[in-house]
Amino acid sequence: MTLLTNILDYNQQFVEEQSYEEYRTTKFPDKRLVILTCMDTRLVELLPKSMNMKNGDVKVVKNAGAIVSHPFGSIMRSLLVAVYELQADEVIVIGHHDCGMSAINSNSILDKMKERGIPEETIDTVNYSGIDLHDWLKGFSSVQESVAHSVDMIKNHPLMDKNIPVHGLVISPETGKLDLVVEGY
Repeated sequence: MTLLTNILDYNQQFVEEQSYEEYRTTKFPDKRLVILTCMDTRLVELLPKSMNMKNGDVKVVKNAGAIVSHPFGSIMRSLLVAVYELQADEVIVIGHHDCGMSAINSNSILDKMKERGIPEETIDTVNYSGIDLHDWLKGFSSVQESVAHSVDMIKNHPLMDKNIPVHGLVISPETGKLDLVVEGY
């Protein structure tokens, strides 16, 4: 039995038993907040619990490292949609200690791509087309600096409402303790 089969079997039972009822809410965040955070598995339940958030309270956008790397990429678009269409009045960027992006090595990732069958020619073509894969795949050395950088990109985005507070925090994936990096008020 595959992982997907297990998921679909469980889901069928979840729906048949109407287990979804306790999670019903609207698409609008009750606390009028959008959070950009990391996709780290340790934060899935810890982050909302450590902030007293429940289903329906906030919009959550996740990516590797909670990084806004491009001002017109999908992360920034999601944050703008949350503000302009989904009634979020504040933004919080939350990085975390011991983040995988702090130890990432672009050469290692490229080697792993090749091991899984991505031809060197494909990597060369991407590089020749103007994408510097080493830059695109780089991480960061300081989570605090990375969070501050993402806050700055969001706050100074030409399409972001200047009245929206943008905060930056770092969470401990062991304890859930939040440390303030940028207070956006």
